[in-house]
Amino acid sequence: MWDKLIEVEKRYEEIGRFLSSPEIISNRELLAKYSKEHKELSEVVSTYRAYKKAKEELEGSKLIVDRGEDQELLEIAREEIRLLEGELAGLEERLKILLLPKDPNDEKNVILEIRAGAGGNEAGIFAGDLFRAYTRYAEARGWKIEVLDAHEGPAGGFKEIIAMISGQGAYSRLKYEGGVHRVQRVPITEAQGRVHTSTVRVAVLPEAEEIDVQINEKDLRVDVYRSSGPGGQSVNTTDSAVRITHLPTGLVVAMQDEKSQHKNREKAMKVLRARLLELKRVQLEAERGEERRSQVGSGERAEKIRTYNFPQSRITDHRVGLSLYSINEIMDGDLDQIIDPLITHYQTEALKMGGAKDTSNEQSK
Repeated sequence: MWDKLIEVEKRYEEIGRFLSSPEIISNRELLAKYSKEHKELSEVVSTYRAYKKAKEELEGSKLIVDRGEDQELLEIAREEIRLLEGELAGLEERLKILLLPKDPNDEKNVILEIRAGAGGNEAGIFAGDLFRAYTRYAEARGWKIEVLDAHEGPAGGFKEIIAMISGQGAYSRLKYEGGVHRVQRVPITEAQGRVHTSTVRVAVLPEAEEIDVQINEKDLRVDVYRSSGPGGQSVNTTDSAVRITHLPTGLVVAMQDEKSQHKNREKAMKVLRARLLELKRVQLEAERGEERRSQVGSGERAEKIRTYNFPQSRITDHRVGLSLYSINEIMDGDLDQIIDPLITHYQTEALKMGGAKDTSNEQSK
């Protein structure tokens, strides 16, 4: 790990020199490329430098203890050693995480799909509540939200809603939201005050560019038809809705949100590319013997990932055994308090699986 960190720091300094070069400054493409790489390396380098500084201070404090000249100075040095050893341990753990292989999709935009599951109208209402929570979270982070397609539920909320969330690191923050979300609460339509259980399926797919997924037009069947439901005067009068079937996989995407057939086709292709990229990723994981399976198409998983218990004001994420009693804040978009522990958990799991090699024998170098 330490050799790698030395290389990273050298590269960071080299890029810093590039960025002050007139040749690079005058080349917009190269400037953007090197600026991005410099930014990506900055946290690793600043953490490594903090580690080196703390280690240097630790050695100085140990030297004072070894000399043992002044009792009062000795006590101060011993306390500093204790604090610095704790700081070094934390910094080393952070460096291991920072050196984990990056998910290539982490900086991508997100295709978010939310579908009502079991529970009838209440499932649709909760699908709307979840979409509102994700929308508020995205707005707080300065991300852009664009609804690609939506089918409203008869009692409010949505039977299904598909949206694009665009912004830096959107996928890295939202990727663990995919799966079955279970809600327990008294529906507004329940006269007896009984608690009902409903489910909503969420799929979080990284946006796929054309270079990520090659689609042959011969593999597509495109059907056009008249839109149904709310949508303005042109609904039911023009063939603006589009259904695209990817023949090799059987994946089907339908869009009718726009009045323009061209715009609906464009949106449908975005969703199709994202689903094909996710399908390819899952197939690759299966070939490598990965035990975990991610959501494909419907977003369904074998088990629920999270339960929202409104009577107890409790949200439980079953993957990490985390329970939080702040359901109102989370449903208002304060998702970091549940997303941060998930990210920490999966980073720790990656370390256990050998994402970063053991450095216990290298520290003395």
